[in-house]
Amino acid sequence: MCGITGWVSFHSDLTGRRQTLDEMTETMACRGPDDSGTWIAPHAALGHRRLAIIDLPGGRQPMSIRTAGGEIAMVYSGEAYNFSELRAELEKLGHSFTTDSDTEVVLHGYLEWGEAVAEHLNGMYAFAIWDARDEKLVMIRDRMGIKPFYYHPTRDGVLFGSEPKAILANPLARKVVDADGFRELFAFSKTPGWSLWKDMYEVEPGTIVRVDADGIHEHTYWKLDAVEHTDDQETTVARVRELMTDIVHRQLVADVPRCVLLSGGLDSSAITGLAAARLAEQGEQLRTFSVDFLGQEENFRPDEMRDTPDSPYIRDVAKLVGSAHQDIVLDPDALTDPAVRRKVITARDIPAGMGDMDASLLLLFTAIRKESTVALSGESADEVFGGYRWFHDENARNAKNFPWLAYNTGIQERGNMLRPDIREQLAIEDYTADQYRTAVAKVEHLDGASDFERQMRTICNLHLTRMVRALLDRKDRASMAVGLEVRVPFCDHRLVEYVYNTPWSLKTFDGREKSLLRHATKHVLPQSVTDRVKSPYPSTQDPGYAAALQQQAKEVLAERDNPVFNLVDRNWLTTAIDQDPATMPTVMRGGLDRALDLYHWFDIYRPEIQLG
Repeated sequence: MCGITGWVSFHSDLTGRRQTLDEMTETMACRGPDDSGTWIAPHAALGHRRLAIIDLPGGRQPMSIRTAGGEIAMVYSGEAYNFSELRAELEKLGHSFTTDSDTEVVLHGYLEWGEAVAEHLNGMYAFAIWDARDEKLVMIRDRMGIKPFYYHPTRDGVLFGSEPKAILANPLARKVVDADGFRELFAFSKTPGWSLWKDMYEVEPGTIVRVDADGIHEHTYWKLDAVEHTDDQETTVARVRELMTDIVHRQLVADVPRCVLLSGGLDSSAITGLAAARLAEQGEQLRTFSVDFLGQEENFRPDEMRDTPDSPYIRDVAKLVGSAHQDIVLDPDALTDPAVRRKVITARDIPAGMGDMDASLLLLFTAIRKESTVALSGESADEVFGGYRWFHDENARNAKNFPWLAYNTGIQERGNMLRPDIREQLAIEDYTADQYRTAVAKVEHLDGASDFERQMRTICNLHLTRMVRALLDRKDRASMAVGLEVRVPFCDHRLVEYVYNTPWSLKTFDGREKSLLRHATKHVLPQSVTDRVKSPYPSTQDPGYAAALQQQAKEVLAERDNPVFNLVDRNWLTTAIDQDPATMPTVMRGGLDRALDLYHWFDIYRPEIQLG
């Protein structure tokens, strides 16, 4: 796992711009604390920061190969979990290797198969290749969008980076945010290609972007296809079990300490059970980590999303698998520390407004990084197997809206902290409706499918092409901000393709959510977790958190000329400050988090706002 960046200019000589390249590369230092490297040619400059995971002495980047037609240079971020098989295949084709790294395998794969190398990879990756033979840049991103990748077209080429901050370090990129940038920020519809920053775009998942003297060209090499599922229930469960076992085994491969993020839910517990069994075969004990809040279990109150605290289930799993477990317990002071908030905003490059859930994730990863370099996560199982509550809520399913927004109206209501004229100008509901229609129109269906199956395939597709990408980006940014590589077994494209095409009746054959996953992994789970109802990522219930937000908001309100009030409604902020923190509505607490994020974001980035 690493950070990459670069610059292509077809009408300039970049060999004299090393300082700018170094500044772009340095922004990725958190992603790659172990090493740094740059490569410069007249029309291309590549920068790399390395987090060493496999072949620690080797695998330095940028990596290049000289050919008769010109040099091929690459910067690569991520992991190819099938690199051993690909290496053997390439050796049979006549390739020789000087390191044991997956980076060299991917580079030789490009030499052999060209851009089609993407179709041979199993993993999470974002990489850029400058091919001097054709004077072109090739940017490739993994199928699910696990690794972030952004680019910014210029007058005569392109800037690119793992994160927007790398691009923004180049003087050709302006820190401008327009109305569309803010619309998506508050809509949470995850518009493909969106980056917040004007004229900057994501390399979309499953996509190859080629840049040459004729311009920028995109090609989709992978998408979700509708394929008839012919396996019966027993065969399907067995196939899911087979895939999950193989995936976890592959993703445990590393030359550094590994662990699993354990929440006590079905998803992370399944990964924990499979990983613990594998490591036990090798004579190793699995390490597990979880996040909790001071007094949460003792004072837990069920709410609309969470029926039970996580801690009892975490203990059951750790006891069953014999993991060396550690709870990271946080208090309101840690969660509301402005320094932590600023680090989250800097990591994500956006004022996301997720408050304690973002802060706790960063603090959890910070603690884990002291013990491990690689962590496996249960992220994305709900999108793959249909686990969220709104999958099973008739009103949410039938709403002409993204189901997570139809079920959780508070997500977009956090925009109520904006000034009324800004809300009217952004017209977020209209924007969301347009995005929903666009997304639904792209879903492929099987001929003869029932209306209900078409509906459920559409909902599954929306989660796998929209929602999951936002959550993957969040996890990557928070983990890489502290140099921790988080792997997501449930995003293996083989599993995604297979489960996506199972009919909804199979996904829920036992009358519950995630039936296939539950039955495929119950052999490594305690009964308590097998029986547990879906519970999302934890959020603190301590009123001290809201009280601390109110105090910080008072201080912001006192800064009458602060640019945040070009967006935030003073009257709304005053009302929120006057609320009783013990009874403050969740949506209002979320609005306070968003207002404080905007305040710090303005201070960190000094953006130019263009809403006209």
